[in-house]
Amino acid sequence: MATVYASSHISINGRFLGRRPTGVDRFAYEVVRELDELVAAKDPQTAGLSIDVLVPVGVKLAPGTFPQLNVRAVAGAGQRWEQISLPFAARGTLLLNLCNAGPLLFRNQVTVLHDAAPIRVPEAYTRAFRTWYAVMAPCIGRVSRRVLTVSEFSRREIASAYRIPSAKIGVLPESGEHILRATETGDVVRKYDLGRRPYVLAVSSASRHKNFRLVIDAIELLGASSYDFVIVGANLPIFNADEQVLPPFVKHLGYVSDAELKDLFHHAACFVFPSLYEGYGLPPVEAMTLGCPVIASNLPSIREACGDAALYISPYCASELASAMDKVMRDATLRKSMRERGYTQAARHSWRASALTLLKEISPWLAHR
Repeated sequence: MATVYASSHISINGRFLGRRPTGVDRFAYEVVRELDELVAAKDPQTAGLSIDVLVPVGVKLAPGTFPQLNVRAVAGAGQRWEQISLPFAARGTLLLNLCNAGPLLFRNQVTVLHDAAPIRVPEAYTRAFRTWYAVMAPCIGRVSRRVLTVSEFSRREIASAYRIPSAKIGVLPESGEHILRATETGDVVRKYDLGRRPYVLAVSSASRHKNFRLVIDAIELLGASSYDFVIVGANLPIFNADEQVLPPFVKHLGYVSDAELKDLFHHAACFVFPSLYEGYGLPPVEAMTLGCPVIASNLPSIREACGDAALYISPYCASELASAMDKVMRDATLRKSMRERGYTQAARHSWRASALTLLKEISPWLAHR
């Protein structure tokens, strides 16, 4: 029988709603969206729950965002908001932090730590960020009622890096189904002149652990080919020096919208994800959700996310990536098989299941009827 709650009050740390979304922010948004839909559907697990989304003053949400939840503006901004204003506004409730950070002196909270990247790949972060995170993450682990993460790999990493007992950490897998909601533009091929030849798609941020250099090195090894390479990612330092010497079959598009990214996945012959470190690996799951074959780094977290649907390569070997791309691009039967396995793998998780698991995880700190 589902657990039914009496009048219980949850406050959600909505600081993430005021910035351009990253993968971590995507997780938070989709979980909150599903909580909102569960309330609308009168799901038994939300019976008696009152849920506030607390945001800094100045954060504006589109009309109709989380209509079943109470979005409440709280004075302040930045770290000061999160450490002082937020816990004051959340007093008397269970505070839910979904994006790696929360107030250090607030006991009644549950926090999602996505990975241990600042410890495992410190070169990807500024010294100030690493210093803050080295203090904040273990402290959050101690004071929070429960710590959650996105994979079994990350549970092991967080327990080891931040000395948080494994038994205190729960797992909420992610999903790629949100990409299905994006409305395709219908003109991405024409807009970026992609209609002449099939292409390999790669998507990256500026973080060094995303390992974008490997893609460029693999392209250079392949030389002239019968297909193009489409690279999405704004403000990539690698292009500041190299963009002018990239061959004409490499197209750097910069930042694109969700709608354009959906179009690009649909038209791509395959997707490449060469990251050095991930807590989960959401972009490959998005690609598989849309039927795009995936070549990805052979990392425990990515294997956990992609199962047997991806073709795995060493993130340290450009020749291995080049060989894998060429193999997939030249073999239509292989692409078809990878596409079918990808659909099956992506269907194993949903944001609804993540939200329901979250409610189960936090239930010991909610008042029961």
